[in-house]
Amino acid sequence: MTTATVTDTAGIPLDVVSPAERRRYARIVSILSVAGLLQLWMWLATSPGDFTFLVQPQTVDHNKIDISADGPTLGLICLLVTAIVLALFAVAPTFRDRSPGVSRTLQYGPLFVALMIFTGLAFIIGFCVWAYSGQTLDPPLPMTNPLEGTLKFATPLTLGALAGAMCERAGVINIAIEGQFLVGAFFAAVVATMAGSAYVGLLGGIAAGVALAALLAMFAIRYLVNQIVVGVVLVVFAGGTTGFLLDQIPDDKIIDLNNPPILEPIDIPGLSSLPIVGDSVFAQNFLVYLMFISVPLAWFLLFRTRWGLRVRAVGEHPRAADTVGIKVKGRRWQAVLVGGVFAGLGGAFYTVGSTGAFDKDASAGTGFIALAALIMGRWHPVGAFFAALFFGFVSQMQTQLQILQKIPTELLSMTPYLATVIAVAGLLGGAAKPPAADGEPYVKE
Repeated sequence: MTTATVTDTAGIPLDVVSPAERRRYARIVSILSVAGLLQLWMWLATSPGDFTFLVQPQTVDHNKIDISADGPTLGLICLLVTAIVLALFAVAPTFRDRSPGVSRTLQYGPLFVALMIFTGLAFIIGFCVWAYSGQTLDPPLPMTNPLEGTLKFATPLTLGALAGAMCERAGVINIAIEGQFLVGAFFAAVVATMAGSAYVGLLGGIAAGVALAALLAMFAIRYLVNQIVVGVVLVVFAGGTTGFLLDQIPDDKIIDLNNPPILEPIDIPGLSSLPIVGDSVFAQNFLVYLMFISVPLAWFLLFRTRWGLRVRAVGEHPRAADTVGIKVKGRRWQAVLVGGVFAGLGGAFYTVGSTGAFDKDASAGTGFIALAALIMGRWHPVGAFFAALFFGFVSQMQTQLQILQKIPTELLSMTPYLATVIAVAGLLGGAAKPPAADGEPYVKE
């Protein structure tokens, strides 16, 4: 009597851990080990005293709440959390010999995501405890609630990442997000100034984003130009064009052409009075709320509609899609133009959504960070949103920590990019794979 060996989808017996899986676990354990050593050093270097967290933003004058805890004790708790997760992953590959489902859950399932989130939060809290300890200020400077700033940083990144998701799910690489941000910001400012309405300015940003998306589609889809090259050229083109047009505005005409009104915050009754999240989340401007709506909308379009199914089909296997009657180039055009809507709104945030007047390089390279958020989110709208929140949080913390002057500014500026490399290369590993036909031009035979 023989016993059948149960295998997984790759044909590997479930009682054997594949070499690729072992390498991935080794990377995770290495990253967690470094994080643990850093936390150990930060805990030892934490000065005695309380760590104070200001629940409500500093801009709010009512319902201010402070949460205080002993700094070294809180740092020790964070260190123990990281140590426990490290120990769990250190022995995780051996779990498959006893229960195949355990290692699979740790690697791919919600338990893995939860453990990574807990570890990340523990590291961030431990880092903040160390950074805010030993202050010479009297009273010591508390840590401000970062939610408000995080959402403001993350809004254009999320919208740009959604634009990239639409394009790349259809098989078109969109390096031009930065350029779409620039033209969206410029024309949103000009249209809003001329119309006297920030909401009308959003339409100008959308039109500019779609126009640049049309150029991307024309060169990449119709003329089959290398998509990476086209994207870079369009970024340079957008930067040069907006800079040139801005220089053509005379000083005495600035108030008529580049002085737009700004979207006012909208308080949601009841929710805006909640502690911690009230004024930070539910007292934002229209574009932030639109960002929250855009994420499930993009997910629904891509994964719950016939149009989205066909878009994903031409991004994965365009020839097979063509054989069943799907017009590959037409679907790619549609996806790129829809992405232009999101990118144009993201660019509008830099003028009518925040600062008002347009300035050269207003987006400051954030279009490329949006592209990184897309990759980190594995080309999924929801994943890209959380990746954008991560970038927004790091950017907000960078602003706060500069006041303490405990860490070099240059190192703080590098943090988002270093974290992306660690997350994509270390934690995701080979799991971060784009659509199969991403960047491949299609020629119908």
